[in-house]
Amino acid sequence: MGENARVKRRFHLTFPEHLAGEPIMFTVGERFGLVPNLRRASIEEGSAWAILELDGDEGAIGSAVTWLTEQGVTVDRLDEDE
Repeated sequence: MGENARVKRRFHLTFPEHLAGEPIMFTVGERFGLVPNLRRASIEEGSAWAILELDGDEGAIGSAVTWLTEQGVTVDRLDEDE
């Protein structure tokens, strides 16, 4: 697969309490040129999680995952390589 090929990857994100109200998914789309697709989410007092599909360049997705982790988000990949 070429470096610039578009792919879709799905992740389970767990947010620390201080990030639960932040526009993280919007920022991922804008900062890394990805299309975020929120598949499912739960936000409750003190906790938040989301199933997020990212569509875009594989390298940009990797950079976004690194950035999310640096922000304190726990990121678990849900899909396997096709």
